[in-house]
Amino acid sequence: MQANHEVADILRRNHHELEQLIANRWKRRTLYAIEHCRTAALGGHIDQCLNKTCNRTHISYNSCRNRHCPKCQGHKRHRWILARENELINTAYYHLVFTLPSELNKLTFANQKQVYSILFKTVWSVIRDFAANPKFIGGKTGMISILHTWGQNLSFHPHLHCIVPGGGINRNKKWRDAKGKGKYLFPVKAISKVFRARFTEQIRLHFNLDQALYKALFQKSWVVYCKRPFFGPKQVIEYLGRYTHKVAISNHRLIDISGGKVTFMAKDYRQNGKKQPVSLTDAEFIRRFSFHILPKGFTRIRHYGILSSSIKGDILPILHQQLGLIIIASKQEQSKHRICPSCQKGELFIIRYFDNRGPPKNMKALDGSIIQAMKKIKS
Repeated sequence: MQANHEVADILRRNHHELEQLIANRWKRRTLYAIEHCRTAALGGHIDQCLNKTCNRTHISYNSCRNRHCPKCQGHKRHRWILARENELINTAYYHLVFTLPSELNKLTFANQKQVYSILFKTVWSVIRDFAANPKFIGGKTGMISILHTWGQNLSFHPHLHCIVPGGGINRNKKWRDAKGKGKYLFPVKAISKVFRARFTEQIRLHFNLDQALYKALFQKSWVVYCKRPFFGPKQVIEYLGRYTHKVAISNHRLIDISGGKVTFMAKDYRQNGKKQPVSLTDAEFIRRFSFHILPKGFTRIRHYGILSSSIKGDILPILHQQLGLIIIASKQEQSKHRICPSCQKGELFIIRYFDNRGPPKNMKALDGSIIQAMKKIKS
């Protein structure tokens, strides 16, 4: 279902103000890409239907393929999930969320690449060491971690979503289930304290931490959230589908963009997660949206332990043999053939590409182009 409003609409009407609003050139480049996504500015191609009774032509504009664009994540998400289906272990999976306290927002925002890297590293060290403890698993486990930086109202709220299997392998490569009997993976209070201590220590090593800030970090409890295990592998895949390629705000959450303001729906966690409309000026909306543009080249989805690329090739076949292979009746991979939106029968065939000058003004001049294109392919 197509959204009534788009983030790109807001960026387009503020195009000449973006340089004043956003000082960072990399972030401006990202905003420009989103602004021009699927418009003539990026070029495109012309399709023609192979159904002789239809034979219609359709113009398609290129997408920007930027990972922050609300319109460009569907295909990437689908392909990523299909790859993960073959890597699932026939066991329970747990969802843990590690959140940085708001006291660190200023330091984090000014040093995003370093602080986010420390966050990934610290969280994995905590999960790895708790799993190695015989009281909980007594083996090596794995983790898929996904960085999110936003709250529902687009505030700066860095946190790490982690999917962890409910067990691990011992030295003899034998699977061991977690000892929480499906009720919990690790004790949350203990994880929170270790996470706080290790992360703060790493921050002190890398930055000149103010003593008052250091004390403040230990005066509050750090939030580590752990959901009960998923009901099965299918639920894991559905979760990954929602979170892996999510962006700060989807176009469908925008309910009004008139009068130089942007109104969107957001959960108010002070009201038990009840959805409330939030209204921001264009400038404030763009400013908050830019908070969540990640540093150039930064990897926001990472795999660790027995789920890492360097290990899973050897370990997963062994675990599939021990625990059984999972077969998920998920949506089939999208067909390479594109179907005509007019007749819903014919296959679409690209007959011409065009650049930012746009498609030919005289579309009738394309008559016979499809025949010529087919002849070239056959020859």
